Amino acid sequence: PWVCPALSPTSSAAMAKQYDVLFRLLLLGDSGVGKTCLLCRFTDSEFHPAHISTIGVDFKMKTIEVDGIKVRIQIWDTAGQERYQTITKQYYRRAQGIFLVYDISSERSYQHIVKWASDVDEYAPDGVQKILIGNKADEEHKRQVAKEQGLQLAREYGMDFYETSACSNLNIKESFTRLTELVLQAHRKELEGLRTATAPPELAQLEEDEQQSPGGHDNPKNCWC
Repeated sequence: PWVCPALSPTSSAAMAKQYDVLFRLLLLGDSGVGKTCLLCRFTDSEFHPAHISTIGVDFKMKTIEVDGIKVRIQIWDTAGQERYQTITKQYYRRAQGIFLVYDISSERSYQHIVKWASDVDEYAPDGVQKILIGNKADEEHKRQVAKEQGLQLAREYGMDFYETSACSNLNIKESFTRLTELVLQAHRKELEGLRTATAPPELAQLEEDEQQSPGGHDNPKNCWC
């Protein structure tokens, strides 16, 4: 049975019924591009337009089923401000999947994707799966980045691309499900044992030192964007 890298096994029979494997996904991008809104729309089906910047790193959890496998997704929402970069980079190496997010109404945030991608190359593990997100697609009247620009950048980096809107719920489930599929595909060999196991699979649980995020939050964050 497969335990995701860097995760500790548990033999809890009760938890065995809840999920088969745990992934860590990371949201990266400039401050204000809507990372928290994307997260809260996906995990809680909530949208709050008021913007409160994330401090350090926060997380939320959600379980989805892909190809008959129950996947528990631990999604880390990182601060975009430069002063938090030392903290957030600590989380790159533990991620199996990463969203690189820009705001379609901010050319600056789009240009900075190159910097975020460079950080991923430097700090994230080899083989980490990535998807490019052009968020706030509902703000068409404010658009500064054409969809074709996003598609072109995604092609250059070999990434899938989605334009999303946490406000209108556009491509939220689709993008998170796709990144989960990519992570599963990247670990096909390990998952074969999970598919053919006759006994309940070993599961992954968070390490104790990760129960509290560096931002000083003991609990998963509230959904205020």
